[in-house]
Amino acid sequence: MRPIGTAQELERRRRRAVELVKRGESSAKVGYFLGCGRSSVYTWVKLDRQAAENLAARPHPGPRPRLSDEQLKELEALLRQGATAHGWPNALWTAQRVTEMIRRHYGVGYHVEHARKLIRRRLGWSSQVPQKKAKQRNDEKIAHGRAEVLPRIIEAADKRKAHLVFLDESGFQMTPVVRRTYAPIGETPIVEAFYRKGKASAISAVTVSPVRRRCNLDFRLLADNTNAHGEDTVSFLAQLRDRLGGPMTVLWDQSRIHGRSKVVKAYLAKHPELIAEDFPGYAPDANPDEGVWGWTKYHRLANFAPGDTDELRVRLWGELLALRGRPDLLASFIRHAGIPLRL
Repeated sequence: MRPIGTAQELERRRRRAVELVKRGESSAKVGYFLGCGRSSVYTWVKLDRQAAENLAARPHPGPRPRLSDEQLKELEALLRQGATAHGWPNALWTAQRVTEMIRRHYGVGYHVEHARKLIRRRLGWSSQVPQKKAKQRNDEKIAHGRAEVLPRIIEAADKRKAHLVFLDESGFQMTPVVRRTYAPIGETPIVEAFYRKGKASAISAVTVSPVRRRCNLDFRLLADNTNAHGEDTVSFLAQLRDRLGGPMTVLWDQSRIHGRSKVVKAYLAKHPELIAEDFPGYAPDANPDEGVWGWTKYHRLANFAPGDTDELRVRLWGELLALRGRPDLLASFIRHAGIPLRL
């Protein structure tokens, strides 16, 4: 019967036994002290006389893997092709799909839980939440915009000593955004919420001063249960002009309530000190103001279940106000968006 302990612990016991015998202790006393038989001590002393490495740990190799290292490399290459290349409707891999791939290509039937261990331990993959990507997104335009268009816009704004303004809108529903939390195993936590229709829409802008590169946040909450329109964009631009008091370069997406709106076009024509530029391609993540909404909606307001829209508005206002006092966090949104600015 194998003694209790890891291979390393048993090695330390063997070496300790030999050390004590060399100091003059009897084998019987050493065996009693270390919890082993006297004959075992005799054996270890004999092995040590032959070669010290005879006492080294010899971990049990365990059962032979049903997939060899070469097969595992092949499997990883297949998985890197994406699940759509093997007949599934999207490119995401689940433990069930990997189990089916192993059965299909190698004729080995794994339990789903064992497949999960294989994915984590032998492939070194981890469980991750996929990022959403719009199908209308044009990666080539986005790459060109970040490499050439955005630097040109920023350089032109510097020459005009204009504030950079990254503007966007978002909506916050009454139904809470549910995120992971800790709880005892088998006791799923409950978030009580009123499943009522209702939302609070908001406009915000991350601004960067022209000389000192200071980051700030401006925002406005719209009326309950309304969507933003061109008139709201104009009103918010006027709010920005009053606070910043100088030329501005506004960067936004190609929404119909931005540069395509008639009232917005008319307002821009009246104020030539305000220049508007579209982000290239469909790339919400290229706008630092998306960081404002992501931080607020999925971090600060996660699992928040308001009783009514008034409670939602009060909490949203407080979170945006607190974020205004975090220029370091606003700067991180700019860096994460890949904007070529030195802050």
